[in-house]
Amino acid sequence: MPIPLRSDFDAVQLRRIARESENARQVRRLLALSAIYDGGSRTQAAELGGVTLQVVRDWVLRFNTHGPGGLIDRKASGQPSRLKDEHRAALAAMVENGPIPAVHGVVRWRIIDLCQWIWDEYEISVSKQTLSRELRAMGYRKLSARPRHHAQAEGAIEDFKKIFLPYWRRSRTTTASIPAT
Repeated sequence: MPIPLRSDFDAVQLRRIARESENARQVRRLLALSAIYDGGSRTQAAELGGVTLQVVRDWVLRFNTHGPGGLIDRKASGQPSRLKDEHRAALAAMVENGPIPAVHGVVRWRIIDLCQWIWDEYEISVSKQTLSRELRAMGYRKLSARPRHHAQAEGAIEDFKKIFLPYWRRSRTTTASIPAT
């Protein structure tokens, strides 16, 4: 026995809503359901929608529960964040204060170090990618210092800078000499 459609809509209303909709998938679903309202079979609605009978059944359930708006695809919610607001506040404080080398064993925070700190403090396992996304959402950006060779002598860079004399900067105006005839 097929699941009946809600009685507060009819085929004409669904086709009107489909005309006004800008969502192509919702339009296809509404037209398939309007075929059922017109007395067509679920098989005909499945052929009209280009789907299987099970998918038409799912559309009917969504339509009965949420109306025409239920036929619009929504973004999946995904897995909820493992970090709560209190964890984010503590993380922000750690980033702002910076590491203490004697305590944390590092001189600057890397994302992997922060992941380890979160595990040590709260026993929450967070990947580098996830923590990077969380930090970015909190307004932090990944910055790194310009690398410097450990054996670089002071002033070595200055010795290699090109210094142009002032007359090289000015364009020369040459007057064309006209040969005497």
